[in-house]
Amino acid sequence: MKNMKSGMLLVAVLFLSISLKAQTIDEGKNFLYYEKYKSAKTVFEKLIAANPNDVDAAYWLGQTLIAPDDKTPADIAAAKALYQKTLMANSNSALLLAGMGNIELLEGKSQDARNHFETAISLSQAKVVPVLNAVGFANVNAKNGDAAYAIEKLKLATSIKKMNDPDVFVNLGDAYKKTGDGGQAQTAYEAALALNPKYARASYRIGKIYQTQGVAQEEIYMKYYNEAIAKDPAYAPVYENLYNLYYTTDVPKSAQYLEKFLANTDDNPKNCYLRASILYAQALFADAVKKADECIGTNPAPYPKLYGIKAYAYNKLKDSVNAKASFEKYFQMADSSLIGMGDYTTYASVLLKFPGNDSVAGTFIDKAVALDTLEANKVTYLKSIALNYEGQKKYKEAAEWYNKVVLTKRAPGKVDIYNAGFNYFRSGNYTSSINLFNIYSQKFPEDAFGYYMAAKSKWGIDTAMLQALANPDFEKAIAVGTVDSVKYKLYLIGSYKYFVGYYANIKKDNAKAIEYCDKILALDPQDAEAANNKIALQAPAPKQSKPATPKSATPSKPSDPKKK
Repeated sequence: MKNMKSGMLLVAVLFLSISLKAQTIDEGKNFLYYEKYKSAKTVFEKLIAANPNDVDAAYWLGQTLIAPDDKTPADIAAAKALYQKTLMANSNSALLLAGMGNIELLEGKSQDARNHFETAISLSQAKVVPVLNAVGFANVNAKNGDAAYAIEKLKLATSIKKMNDPDVFVNLGDAYKKTGDGGQAQTAYEAALALNPKYARASYRIGKIYQTQGVAQEEIYMKYYNEAIAKDPAYAPVYENLYNLYYTTDVPKSAQYLEKFLANTDDNPKNCYLRASILYAQALFADAVKKADECIGTNPAPYPKLYGIKAYAYNKLKDSVNAKASFEKYFQMADSSLIGMGDYTTYASVLLKFPGNDSVAGTFIDKAVALDTLEANKVTYLKSIALNYEGQKKYKEAAEWYNKVVLTKRAPGKVDIYNAGFNYFRSGNYTSSINLFNIYSQKFPEDAFGYYMAAKSKWGIDTAMLQALANPDFEKAIAVGTVDSVKYKLYLIGSYKYFVGYYANIKKDNAKAIEYCDKILALDPQDAEAANNKIALQAPAPKQSKPATPKSATPSKPSDPKKK
């Protein structure tokens, strides 16, 4: 009887221990749901300290490390090391194997990740919801994850009997959203709300669908954001999103949402940065610098972007020296994953204020172009450095950057090609100029300008006209230009003047040269050069004066520069 009581007591203690552990895991997961990463990390670290082979705690600690948007390679490496270490004693843990697949996706090892996912699913016989959910989540949140694969596994998870985790449906919605199927995404989010009507994350996610459609949908996405807040006023992610949403359009409203976010999130060095950034948004640049310095001075490991805020604020204050120094400190302190396109381009603009930094500034423009996905932004960055070189009359360098615009745009227009081609022309790089104006003529065969500039570039190579390199292009410019002699008057006159010199000096055919003089005078009776050349060409042979060789005049921009 005594042994029986002892056995019953042991079972009770074991049950209580398991129950307490489950409660603690749930507590950590709850912090993760609210994106309170610091609190979640503390919970899971305590569990692992008590039991280094706690598979659930290890998996969720790894997820906590890689969850933040500003995670660094060091965070990913730490999660990987944790999973590898725990797997040594738990090699058949399907959950940890799914976690390893998540890490490999973040490392760009898609095939290795797929192998781990399939092994995890096989070991759990495709019947364990947390494993399928982990696989789906990993593929949704990694940039190179397979959204279709995620949908397949998450749908399988939802079909398992007694599945009651709304997180699975939200991850399924995220997977559909990743494929661009907003309708199916919303259906999945609504299924999550059917399981738990208070699940604010689902309402928030529906709002995000409509936010991506632009400000025209503001009434709808705000409806869902407000629903999320009403369901759970402590759900911080919605406040952070609204702070970012209004940061550039309604700063007072942004500041209000920031305060709500900070009131419902963990205290960490990033929060101080956010307070400095909202001062910057309010154009309180000196205050932003002061706040950033305060944050840096009171924290042994300050958030690196504080130096970025200082750099931007000093730039607005027209203090280029301190802006440059702050940017350099920012780039030194911050992981490259934190540095964005705007950081590189703004730093480049600061560098251009210091003579001799043109080429260095160009490397940062290239970095911005490589990061950005929007063509219009890439073009803006490239033009900024091209205009700088052009302003310094460094035409070859300007041409190189304008040519990058041509190569970047899916459909470069007349002005894009002109900017590159003409700067090559006036820098004496005639072969490059010819190549670009040939492209111009191929794209716009009805425009005489392309043929005219290709001809002038070839004339730049064959200055004595002995090889007649420019003849075919000048002839084509004339053929196309005569269709509208008013619009193309400048190019027609330039082409005719070339042939006056060519026929008079190379072919010794005065009659033909006079014909071209007449063509010029028909377009412009006041053209003194053509009139004088005609008189000289009509003089008796022994006293014939050699007509002036026409100069290669600088052309104007295309007649319709805005036409693409």
